[in-house]
Amino acid sequence: MLVGICGSICSGKKTVARYLVEHHGFKHLYLQAPASVSDQEAAEGTSSTSNGGNAAFAGGLATSNGNKPWSETSSSHVFTTAEELLDFVTRRWRSRFVTTDIPTETVLDVFIRRPFFLLISIDAPLTVRWRRFQQRSQQPEQSAISLEEFVTQNDLHLYDAATGLQPLISRATVRLLNTSSSLAHLYATLGKLDIPNPDRMRPGWDTYFMALASLAAQRSNCMKRRVGCVLVGRERRVISTGYNGTPRGLRNCAEGGCPRCNEGNSSGVGLATCLCIHAEENALLEAGRERIREGSVLYCDTCPCLTCSIKICQVGIAEVVYAHGYSMDTEAAEVFRQAGVKLRQFTPPPNGLIHLEKMELY
Repeated sequence: MLVGICGSICSGKKTVARYLVEHHGFKHLYLQAPASVSDQEAAEGTSSTSNGGNAAFAGGLATSNGNKPWSETSSSHVFTTAEELLDFVTRRWRSRFVTTDIPTETVLDVFIRRPFFLLISIDAPLTVRWRRFQQRSQQPEQSAISLEEFVTQNDLHLYDAATGLQPLISRATVRLLNTSSSLAHLYATLGKLDIPNPDRMRPGWDTYFMALASLAAQRSNCMKRRVGCVLVGRERRVISTGYNGTPRGLRNCAEGGCPRCNEGNSSGVGLATCLCIHAEENALLEAGRERIREGSVLYCDTCPCLTCSIKICQVGIAEVVYAHGYSMDTEAAEVFRQAGVKLRQFTPPPNGLIHLEKMELY
């Protein structure tokens, strides 16, 4: 496993890397950078701080690896090229490694070839990062740097046409928003996030099929709710997919084809007059009874309604996995219980933008 961490100035890149080293057994790997890149790294600061930020723009810590003095690294963990670093990890892919040295998209394209690589970005509001810089500046001359100068350096770091890192940051699978005011709080939220979860790099079967269901939902033309469904056989082979909308030959719901949906009725109201076929129904119709074997599993991004539940029972589905609740969850659960159909909710590990302050710690 190789976790790459990128982000804006004083956002907490090195602190998150240190957390992985201290609490999850990761080894920190370094990429030796050209002198020009090392100078830029020195301008961004290198020391981890108690509030999850970096120390300062300068301070004589520029090194041949662009990140840490040679005395703090093992020569076996410093590499001259991204390819060398990747080859090292590939031979040890069951171990855990982390790097904060991803200076360009070209380097990212090298790392992203492997299925064991995960890119994380970390950011914080500009004013928060400016306060971190002020609080953690270690040399007297650094405290004289104005907010305007900090903003200028930040814009150069992120948006420079040649060297700006914003295009790289935008490709991160997990994007952390770090406003933590203490190291303890940051570490606690990172613990709940479970960064090393392997599902983020190579999705498990539940994550994979639920993602397919969510993708199918994007084809929905129903004005009330997008729903997608995937029917899977015992050998984990997709039998059929479905999404909700009006039947073949009828005008799409999104174009006024279903009066009930377009009138804005609340959930569960006027279902008898609805012309839309549900995602689960479309998946079952597409499969046909003869293709649904014993042990088939139905993945749906929304818990089936009561009407779909009885049809699912009738065709012999063994298990229903859903992501989000619906207004009829209790009734549907009772139907499945009586029919001997297993029902469970599955929530994939969070990806995308994650505000660490919003994470529940207990």
